[in-house]
Order: sequence, then structure tokens, then C-alpha cells
Amino acid sequence: MSDKLRVGILGGTGMVGQRFITLLENHPWFEVVLVAASGRSAGKPYEEAIQGRWKMTTPVPEFVKKMTVLDMDKDFDQIVSSVDFVFCAVNMPKDEIKALEERYAKAEVPVVSNNSAHRWTPDVPMILPEVNPEHTDVIEAQKKRLGTTRGFIAVKPNCSIQSYAPAIAALKEFEPKLVVATTYQAISGAGKTFEQWPEMVENIIPYIGGEEEKSEKEPLRILGKVEDGKIVPASEPVITCQCLRVPVLDGHTAAVFINFGKKPTKEQIIEKWRNFKGVPQELDLPSAPKQFIQYLEEDDRPQVKLDVNYEHGMGVSFGRLREDSVFDYKFVGLSHNTLRGAAGGAVLCAELLKAKGFITKKN
Repeated sequence: MSDKLRVGILGGTGMVGQRFITLLENHPWFEVVLVAASGRSAGKPYEEAIQGRWKMTTPVPEFVKKMTVLDMDKDFDQIVSSVDFVFCAVNMPKDEIKALEERYAKAEVPVVSNNSAHRWTPDVPMILPEVNPEHTDVIEAQKKRLGTTRGFIAVKPNCSIQSYAPAIAALKEFEPKLVVATTYQAISGAGKTFEQWPEMVENIIPYIGGEEEKSEKEPLRILGKVEDGKIVPASEPVITCQCLRVPVLDGHTAAVFINFGKKPTKEQIIEKWRNFKGVPQELDLPSAPKQFIQYLEEDDRPQVKLDVNYEHGMGVSFGRLREDSVFDYKFVGLSHNTLRGAAGGAVLCAELLKAKGFITKKN
């Protein structure tokens, strides 16, 4: 019997689900024992269920090809009895996702979710592991509400904020007051490739549904604190955002302007970024980047082609930091939206939860 934790992937046939499968192929702590999806894919071998829909650049891993895809709903009892926890990356209406995740959590299966449905449930931690690992403290209150001993839900934040929220978090002591950000977001963030979305070639779409509200509010929840069994968002900085879809496959870029209560020097900012570490680095978690933030001195960096895969796509890159005529400073950020921003961030979150004793082997 393997010592690894047995994991199921709900929504395992979609783009983020596929990314989970590739990331977990040889994971030292976790072993994928089942893949579940909607009734449309259920009952088929995985390689048949994703035929013509595999969006990764690497081939379908051998271990999953012959696995029969289960039905998240109808095969619920079988799934619950077979796993220690699940990753959730389903594509469904928000209220249905909420109900599905709670159903699994109430059946004593921890759920680590890539979905946005529970990001504003007051006792569900939304974790950017380097920034707010202490938000896991709220899980005990959540378990009380759900009536569980080991089941709970934890979520990761939106992919767009990874390209500027770590920069703000690292500079907390200088009291960031106002942030204006414009994000230039890759098409894989919509679960698409250029073959599936030909109108994005040589095009920019100046609208991504719901993205601006998430980009303005989620960093404040991450920078908030746990009080009386719920997460209370921070009140500063005030953040305003515009989000554009651009013709790039992977990598979200952000152009950011920022004001501080205590204006630092440029050298202080760069030093804080380069030295910023969190619990994942201290614990040497398997998916943690050794250096979370890199600052690039060249005028033409960070670039998607050169920098998106920094630290296997789990680090973030900043550059072009300079004083501004209206704001204190401006800079550019870049993060990998389906690695740090989606499946990779969720895997790191699960590693943190295991290290802290929240996800364990079933007795």
C-alpha cells in the first residue's frame, strides 16, 4: 500500500483538470486514484473521454489513460470511499459548484478547489500559500458549521491577481494605499487554445466577464485576517482594475501603479521582493518555487516568452519598476495563469494543508 495520499480530480477532463493530471503524475505526496466528470464523459476510459480535447503540450500520462471516468454525482459513494481528498476544477453554474463541494466536504472529504464559487464564503480560506497560510486557522470554524471532523473546503484565488498581489503583499510594511492595475490575460485562462478560439489571433478583447471585480476584491481578502471564525478582508489598498484578453497562450501580465502611506525607495522595494519568502519555502514543499519573486533589471522584461516558466511556472516575475509622475511607482508583473494561477497553485495549497495536518490519510 502506497504511503501517498489518494486523490481524486473532479472535473478532470477540462483544461485545468488536465493540468492537475500532468502535475500529479510523479508527485511525491499525492497519487491520483480516480478522475470524475459530468455524466457526458463518465463511463469512458480517460483517453477516450478527452479525445480531441487534450490541451497540454505533453502527452496524456500513461497512468490515467485506461482509468474509467466516474460520474461526480452518481458515483459519489464510490469516490468518497476511495480518496483521502479531492481537487475540484469543474465547469458548472456557481450554485451547483457550491452544492457539489459542500456535499463532498460533508462526506468527510477535504476539497481543494480551483473554482470561484466558495471564494467569498466567510469561513472558507482562499489561500495564496506564501502570503496568507495563517488563514487555514478558519478551517476549524468551517468544520463546526459543516458538522465534520476532517471534511472542509479550501480555495485558491483568481489567476489574474497572481501577477500583482504578491508584489503588494511583500511591501505591506510601506502601507500600500492605492493600486491601479491593468491585466493582459492569456487565452488558456478561458480554457481555450488558438485552434479553439481563432478570433483571438491578432486580436484583443477588452472584457472578461466578472474578472475586474475579482481582481479588485480578492487581494483584500488574502491580505485580511481571521476573526471570530471568519476571514475579514483588509480595507487597504483600494484597488481598481481593467482586464483584457490578449493573444497569448499562457501568462497573465499586469501593468501596475501604486501609492504608499510610507513611500519606500526603489532599492527597498526590489530588496523586499527578492527576499520575500513564505511557509512553502521554509517547509520546502514539493511544488514551492525556491525563489518566489524575481526582479528583472532589463527594460524589456518580464516577457511571456522568456519568463512565464520561471521556477516551473510557480514563481512570479516583476520588472520596469520606476517612479511615476502621478503615482509613487509603477511596475510590470507576470505570472503563469494555469500553473501558479490555477492547478499548480491548488497543488501547492494542498501541500501546505497536508504539512499543517489538515489533510491526512483516512483511518
